[in-house]
Amino acid sequence: MGKLVVTAFITLDGVYQAPGGPREDRGGGFEQGGWSVPYGDGDFGTFVAEVFDRSGAFLLGRRTYDIFAAHWPRVTDPADPVASRLNPLPKYVVSQTLGTPSWAGTTVLGGDLAEEVTAVRERTQGELQVHGSGALVRSLLALDLVDTLHLVTFPVVLGAGRRFFAESAVPTAFRHTAARTTGTGVAIHTYELEGRPRYGSYELPQDA
Repeated sequence: MGKLVVTAFITLDGVYQAPGGPREDRGGGFEQGGWSVPYGDGDFGTFVAEVFDRSGAFLLGRRTYDIFAAHWPRVTDPADPVASRLNPLPKYVVSQTLGTPSWAGTTVLGGDLAEEVTAVRERTQGELQVHGSGALVRSLLALDLVDTLHLVTFPVVLGAGRRFFAESAVPTAFRHTAARTTGTGVAIHTYELEGRPRYGSYELPQDA
């Protein structure tokens, strides 16, 4: 049985929309796409290669799937750390509207999310990885299906765009397990899901 691992790129103010290019996702009038690109360096490339090297299959939301399917099948270099995993490995896309996908190795999941993702995870060797797919990730977190979260935070504030953790997010506690910072200041933190938050108070006891 594999682990469900999410890798999310976000800004300091929590935006995840269109990190890779200006035409990637202009939904809602967003015009600041490509904000992660200036921070790519050797350290960042090493992290990405490490992540993809552990992949056994991929679980994607429809928007991210369409972005990936338009690009990665055309990358045929066997040494490319991303294409060499994305293209041959199984890909699962959550969608109610996608018909017959053209990207080889793709299966459409359109039924009960918890049941279908649990079944996919159980038959995956290695990590079942989610990249991008913010709306899908929120649903997975709400169902307690995420095992590991790589939160990759870029040192930039945009002030607009889709936020990774929306106000309606289910309260969730994590355990911090790893951290590193790239030469360009990208903070990479890894968390394991623990469950619901615990609460306390810094107030002095009434009889103190």
